[in-house]
Amino acid sequence: MANGILGSADLAATTYTEIYEVPADTFAVVTVSFVNKDTTSKTVRLAVAKPAESLPQADDYLEYEAEILPGGVLERTGVVLEAGRKVFGHASATNVAVVVYGIETATA
Repeated sequence: MANGILGSADLAATTYTEIYEVPADTFAVVTVSFVNKDTTSKTVRLAVAKPAESLPQADDYLEYEAEILPGGVLERTGVVLEAGRKVFGHASATNVAVVVYGIETATA
């Protein structure tokens, strides 16, 4: 089972990006951290999609249009995910990076 950084991305503007998917027969406890690398404010979305979904649905969001100031960070800790869940990031503009880090534990 993996631990440490499980996924990361430099987000494209207004595009959903899958950052991490929990492997089969596993659960994960993760922290998701967005950082605004720009000199202007950005908004971000954080969603945890269900296994059968290829994009987030209306009830999948943990953050929606949350503002991050220039050089700022938005972090969600202690997010527990079952097998097949997918973490998606979205930003209003470029220069936003996201990292998912934590631990995976086998369930079988």
